[in-house]
Amino acid sequence: MDPFTSTAIAVAALFFLLAVRMPIALALALLSCIGIAILRSPRAAWSSMASIPYDFAAHWSLSAIPMFLLMGALAHRGGLTSTLFEAAKIWLSRLPGGLAVATNVATAMFASASGSSIATTAAMSRLAAPEMLRAGYSPSLATSVIAASGTIGALIPPSIAFVIYGWYTEQPIGELLIAGIIPGLLTALCYIAIIIGRVLLNPEIAPRVDTRYSWREKFAVLGKIWPVPLLILTVIGSIFTGFATATESAALGSIATLLLCLLRGTLNFSVIRDSLLDALKSSATIFFIALGAALFTKFIAITGLPAEVGTLIVELDPDPLVIILIMIGMYLVLGMFLDPIGIMLITLPILLPVFTALDMNLIWVGVLVVKMIEIGLLTPPVGLNVFVVKSVLGDQIALMDIFKGVTWFLLAEVVIMALLITFPELSVNRRVKRCQIAA
Repeated sequence: MDPFTSTAIAVAALFFLLAVRMPIALALALLSCIGIAILRSPRAAWSSMASIPYDFAAHWSLSAIPMFLLMGALAHRGGLTSTLFEAAKIWLSRLPGGLAVATNVATAMFASASGSSIATTAAMSRLAAPEMLRAGYSPSLATSVIAASGTIGALIPPSIAFVIYGWYTEQPIGELLIAGIIPGLLTALCYIAIIIGRVLLNPEIAPRVDTRYSWREKFAVLGKIWPVPLLILTVIGSIFTGFATATESAALGSIATLLLCLLRGTLNFSVIRDSLLDALKSSATIFFIALGAALFTKFIAITGLPAEVGTLIVELDPDPLVIILIMIGMYLVLGMFLDPIGIMLITLPILLPVFTALDMNLIWVGVLVVKMIEIGLLTPPVGLNVFVVKSVLGDQIALMDIFKGVTWFLLAEVVIMALLITFPELSVNRRVKRCQIAA
């Protein structure tokens, strides 16, 4: 059986198993083992099951994942992020759509501290949505800004998606984390522009807030949120200056969060216990999916697909932009049905040989991949962030209202993706040679 046929059968079987609700990790592992047994032998399949989990678990760079997750859990449960929305509201509420703008800024900062889009969206849904609704904001705007802003956390460090992408593609994780900063900030700014533009066109969706705050109040509230910027700077600064690797910065961030909670008097046994449990559950979920993906990669390698794709790409010599557009289309479709990490780990074994054959800059490609899997959190019918907002707010908000509002932010994503593709240097560390579509 030729590589393309065997891979097509495996992918079709994978989507069938996912359609009948089999967990991604189990579906990937099961199909991979069956495929290896058919193409090689049952003994080879058992050998892969014995060796790959150990090789995967022994990969040092992946220890950043539980450390970043622990940092986020400690920051949340230790109360370091609880006043972010209050501070943003005091400083930004006088702008058109000020509460929505404040929510966008606070959500981006929360996501930067937690590293989890889902956790950020759930927390801000409880905190910001009720206040915007009480102020007379359109339910569509009040909910969609939370769903959309939650995705920014995948780009700004700490980013679990970049850690996994760096592990799989063997790219420097520190450079990937730094590469996501400007795209993340650009996304936040574009969202702010969308909010203000919508409100200027239709002021009824966001009545102006009459409350005025003195400069004393504005600066006083900054004294409550200083741990979060300090925490973000600790992680980003240690990587950017070369003081620590990405893995070391994750441990450093966890230690810094622990000390900050202790300094603020919010650290106790229940905070430590619950944070450890949160980090453990999230790490286990991610690692099981990644382990299934590692087996799937082994199966793809045995089929001979990477070599065949490389040869085909060399013969066809396609425009790299065409490949990028195909990738975007693929992620848009898959994002309607699967979770972000699962999408990335299912597609990379197939796409990576293409990127490599075209000699693309994999740091730049990584930013586009992470951006696309986060856009998938917003696209119907299974926009995961949208459903998180809906589950928190319950029947008081219609699901279609949230999707309707999210459409505006998806339009902003079109502009952002166009900028990232047209100007690759926006997403590549200056210490690396200037990025081009083909490196």
